[in-house]
Amino acid sequence: MFRLRCGSSFLRRLLHGGTVNRDKVLQQLQVCAAEDQVLDVVGKNKAKLTVNHVSTAVGMLWQFQREKPQMLRTVKVIRCHPQFLTLRVLAENKIALMDDLTLVDMLYSFLRFNVDGHDSLVQQLVSEAWLRIDRLPMESLSKFAMCLSNLNLQNSPLMGHITSIVDQRLSSIDDARILSSLMISMSSLVSPRLRDALISRAEELLDTMDPTKFNNPRRMVQFMRNIKHSYRPLLDKCNKIILINMSRLDAENISMIMGLYQGLQFNSCDFSLAVKPRLTELIDSSTDPHSFTKLFVTLAPMASQEIRDGLENTALLLADELTPHQALAVAEALQDIQSRNLSLLNKIASVIQRNLHVYKPVEVARVVQALSLLKYQNPELYAKLRQILVKFMERSVLPYEVTMLTRVLSILPCQRLEEGVISRVEEIVTQCNLNDLNTISVAVAKWLRNEPSYRHNTTSKYVRLLQTLNRCGRERLQKADRLDLLLEELKYTTGEWFDEILLDETMVTLKRMMDQIHWTNVPALCLFLTKINHICPPLLDRIATVAIKDIDKIHHWGIYAIILPFSVLNYDSADELYDASIQCVTAHISSFEPHMLVLLGYTLALADYFPEELVREIFSIEFLGKLDAKLETLSDTLTMRTRLRLMELNRAVCLECPEYQVPWFHENYCQQFQKKGTVTASPMQQQIYNMLGEVLGGINCVRVAVVTPYFYTVDFECVLDKRLQPLPYSGPSTLQISDRGKVHWGTSSEDTTRDVLPPGAQRVAVNFLDSNSFCKNSHHLRGNALMTKRHLEIMGYLVVQVPHFEWNSMELSTPNAWKEYLKKNLFGQLSS
Repeated sequence: MFRLRCGSSFLRRLLHGGTVNRDKVLQQLQVCAAEDQVLDVVGKNKAKLTVNHVSTAVGMLWQFQREKPQMLRTVKVIRCHPQFLTLRVLAENKIALMDDLTLVDMLYSFLRFNVDGHDSLVQQLVSEAWLRIDRLPMESLSKFAMCLSNLNLQNSPLMGHITSIVDQRLSSIDDARILSSLMISMSSLVSPRLRDALISRAEELLDTMDPTKFNNPRRMVQFMRNIKHSYRPLLDKCNKIILINMSRLDAENISMIMGLYQGLQFNSCDFSLAVKPRLTELIDSSTDPHSFTKLFVTLAPMASQEIRDGLENTALLLADELTPHQALAVAEALQDIQSRNLSLLNKIASVIQRNLHVYKPVEVARVVQALSLLKYQNPELYAKLRQILVKFMERSVLPYEVTMLTRVLSILPCQRLEEGVISRVEEIVTQCNLNDLNTISVAVAKWLRNEPSYRHNTTSKYVRLLQTLNRCGRERLQKADRLDLLLEELKYTTGEWFDEILLDETMVTLKRMMDQIHWTNVPALCLFLTKINHICPPLLDRIATVAIKDIDKIHHWGIYAIILPFSVLNYDSADELYDASIQCVTAHISSFEPHMLVLLGYTLALADYFPEELVREIFSIEFLGKLDAKLETLSDTLTMRTRLRLMELNRAVCLECPEYQVPWFHENYCQQFQKKGTVTASPMQQQIYNMLGEVLGGINCVRVAVVTPYFYTVDFECVLDKRLQPLPYSGPSTLQISDRGKVHWGTSSEDTTRDVLPPGAQRVAVNFLDSNSFCKNSHHLRGNALMTKRHLEIMGYLVVQVPHFEWNSMELSTPNAWKEYLKKNLFGQLSS
């Protein structure tokens, strides 16, 4: 009866707006306009503060901070304020009285103020939230997961519990913000099945969310980067939403998104073209060190020289105000653009040197990497960096960290390596993956070469370590049982050690796992086979079967990687695969990035495929203009590679598909390219030249490094008449192309009779083929060498190819044998 009367009294006061027991403290908090006012109210009402008051005060303090720019935030000042300590004590005492939402919000806010994770308040809040975890609403669960990540508990059993809850209740999550936050927090614990389910749900929510909320797709991209899984349909959707919001993105957001895209190897022409003008707009407003650093890192690599110079001048003015981490970011950007601004380099190096004690191991490694690639000269700084790296190495117990430090230490000069470094490497080497083992082997090989006594002491510590690396690598391959994990380890594994020690064992392992080849891992496997230059018919046949069967499931961007080994390694038993791939490409031709379409066209041309729709698209004026714009945003290396492949594709189309009437427009490009390079003959080529002179009756019957129409370079050229007699050269004739693309032989001022070959005469091209023209594991000719032969024959040459393994064989070990070999190849083909 008493409770009923109390309830009725409260209801009357609520309904009639009575003034009795009005919460005056809450009212005072709600009208506060700054942190000091909130803290003042807390100080004056300590004894009256309830859970609601504490929650409101802490939430308001963080909201005020959140609304300020990063440079103006006063988190440390607030955290050290006496009344903030009061709030912490009160919060800890009232945890049991908090409802679920307040509990998680309180934890989140205190962590935003950098309250230590070992503080009793934080630990009790986490413990209480764990007890209530099964009943937390998804929004609070998402925020709690974010807090655990901030506390480095992303791999904890508690995060595992959250992952299980999300797995069970995924279909009930209808907010993209909640889902994307959860995806990031639990990314290290998701299974392949849950990963696919999360991506599928994310795609659905992106279609219904507010497109102005660009942080949701940004977090989804971050999730994919975290799990190293590039799912193109979701990436494309995220990218479209980000593009819609480009005018609202600041330099920090753009820098973050670009870093995620690079990590996923995702290139978007539309994004690249939109980013550059947006960043240029932000130059005038990016005047503080924080925003300018983000701008410099993102804009400098893609800016014109004029804008780049302006950015470097501003960086020089702001250098002394940079934090240690901002200085490191600027140093890495300078390395990206290969800056030669010595004043700026010295300034940035000075800031870094003053703050070496602040950096973590990975950051010191980044410093060494950037400065060494810039070829920056400062022995004193390098000596300090080396001392720090050795101390880190001697303390580290993490395999990936020891590997990283080993690699960076090998960059720095040293007379003799510390015993502690070698001991630490020996202790962790059995825990390393294949990529780490490969990295360590490169470093050990460097140290071995620099060891003064290694030539006289084959049982040195380095040799023993290399033997351990060899054993660990073989054992890891023999124990491998999951193809996806193995391909991830092999992704960046390459070099002499791998080729000599592990390549054969790797191929045995891959063939053992052939039944695990699936449409999802086919692109990665194809890229690896191309990289190691190893032709394996059983693997390629299996890849072709899987790809043809599931071609509709494979994203069209994966087609390039799939056909790459078949074209590059010249595997000619894949007609059905090429047909299916061409159909997929033409169906999505407008969706490809310009540079990727060029690379794809060249790869098909290697295998003698020239789909008309693809060729006409690539050589349209509109496409070439778009390609030029895209190339301005790519790295110098990728830009040079794309331009070279476009020239080679242009040449191939002109020679092999004249009916397409594509003009040859790379004359100037080839001339400039030719001027930059220098033709040098190897000892074997010089030997062949001398032998050809003897076989043909004189050096004047042989020309060296002849540039053909369309700018192929033939090692040696000669002309044989209809009786197979060599015709001497009397002058340096040139080869030209008519306006219509017809090939004709130019005139020589000394011998006009050489304009046209005598009836029945034949031009002969002799090319020496070194090991780069063949697959590593066989004498199988690669696709580019075969295409060169095809094109020379179209231009009227008889092509004689001299493989290195034949010229250097035991059978051809005397001058007479070499001459007989050349005679047989030169005259035998013509006489037959």
